[in-house]
Amino acid sequence: MTDTLPDRLATDPQSPFHDAGLLERGIGIRFNGRERQDVEEYCVSEGWVRVAAGRARDRRGQPMTLKLRGSVEPYLLVPDAG
Repeated sequence: MTDTLPDRLATDPQSPFHDAGLLERGIGIRFNGRERQDVEEYCVSEGWVRVAAGRARDRRGQPMTLKLRGSVEPYLLVPDAG
């Protein structure tokens, strides 16, 4: 596995952008220069992250999310042991 991260990644297993193997390694997100621990999904090229909107749920029981726009910098928490 390489150390390059995808342009878009989601934590929801139903999303087509979900990658369980990569998420197990640990992904950190720096959004607008600040570390974020609550990111549900990100897109580097479009410059946005999705975060949970409190404890609110939609009609399917999924957490409601807010899309925040800004500078997105994903990184690996644990580098590959190689």
